[in-house]
Amino acid sequence: MDFEVYCDESNPEILTDRSANDFLLIGGIWIPKTYRESLKEEIKALKSKHNYRNEIKWNKVAPSSVDFYLDLLRYFFSTEDIRFRVLVVKSDEIDSVKFHNGDGELSFYKFYYQLLQHWILSYNSYSIFLDHKINKNTKRVSKLKEVLENANLTSEIASVQALPSEQSLGIQLADFLTGIVNAKFNQKISSSSKLQILKEVESLIGYPIMPTPKAESKFNIFRINFNGGW
Repeated sequence: MDFEVYCDESNPEILTDRSANDFLLIGGIWIPKTYRESLKEEIKALKSKHNYRNEIKWNKVAPSSVDFYLDLLRYFFSTEDIRFRVLVVKSDEIDSVKFHNGDGELSFYKFYYQLLQHWILSYNSYSIFLDHKINKNTKRVSKLKEVLENANLTSEIASVQALPSEQSLGIQLADFLTGIVNAKFNQKISSSSKLQILKEVESLIGYPIMPTPKAESKFNIFRINFNGGW
């Protein structure tokens, strides 16, 4: 089966300044490739219903747009064709000197690998879209594809490419969902509208936002453990 994965991140600056935030998050949504047009149509219909004209982003949640974002959440949870996974990394546990040759950019893409690798299954094909960012090493994205290919000989990594978020509703949805988890972990809920969104997520999943078991397939939160173990 062919899948598409759309990714975004929150707080990558902690890889060079660990005092900037408590947690780094990298999130992605997984959809069957055949569902892409339905995803676009459903989101565009919600935007039209609420007369919402902005890019979808957690930072855009406001009293004037909260009803749109609540409907977007309900849409996400109502369909089996969209899954979400987010990697959570605590800043004071990152040792870029020991594990990444002092290269924060390298560690960033290693964490991307951890997000993606555990949901790549044999005999499927994956097209992966990252939010575009400027890298010092221009081969980071192609190297990520190469490493994923080498680790998944019985599946196909059809492509890994970076896109500006304004060109992809999938990346925008990843931004929104990742932003919700980021707000909870970093304890940065800056408005009553965002608190309302966060409470709605917890109501829909049935428990507080926290690390989930590996088997959780709809709203998976992977809190990486550098010490190994279970």
